[in-house]
Amino acid sequence: MLVTRVLNMVGEQVGEINLSESVFGVTPNESVMHSAVVCFLAGQRRGTKSTLTRAEVSGGGKKPWRQKGTGHARQGSTRAPQWRHGGVVFAPKPRDFSVSINKKVRRLAIKSAFSLKFSRNELIVLEDLRMNSVKTKHMSKILHSVGALGKSLVILPEVDEILIKSAMNLEGVITSQVQNLNVYNLIYSGVLVIPRAAITKIEGVYA
Repeated sequence: MLVTRVLNMVGEQVGEINLSESVFGVTPNESVMHSAVVCFLAGQRRGTKSTLTRAEVSGGGKKPWRQKGTGHARQGSTRAPQWRHGGVVFAPKPRDFSVSINKKVRRLAIKSAFSLKFSRNELIVLEDLRMNSVKTKHMSKILHSVGALGKSLVILPEVDEILIKSAMNLEGVITSQVQNLNVYNLIYSGVLVIPRAAITKIEGVYA
């Protein structure tokens, strides 16, 4: 059984919680996590760049000089790649960079990331995380109190605009909902801050 302490928003321990070994206690699979990170980063590429080939640039319909007798190299068009205003060789075109991994691999990667964080003591469980109004200063104080100010990921059980906006301007702090988790953010965030309600939801989805 995996046990970790539960803190309140001022950093005081108010209890303990048992974590599911099938989510937080698996042996981290580096290969699977790497595949998930590659999948995520590839999906961030827009793939919209486009330049013109010699078939697409305007002009160049007339042969610049006769084939023989000029002393110049033979040329068929002023829009060949070696000419100024010519087309681009192997021009980049819009494409989809995304790659896919199957659902089981993604689930294992997420569980591996959670287990890695737990093994490194980089997981903080809060009894509750609520704010009445958008206050960046208040959010900063909460994270500082629990030892998570800096590079951290706050995982919410559901969309909470107040918390999301309060953390938006804190350098290194990002927020995510359970249903939107990705391995990249889990791995590269220094500390995971997870309310108890989000722990229950995580185990319900991934256990």
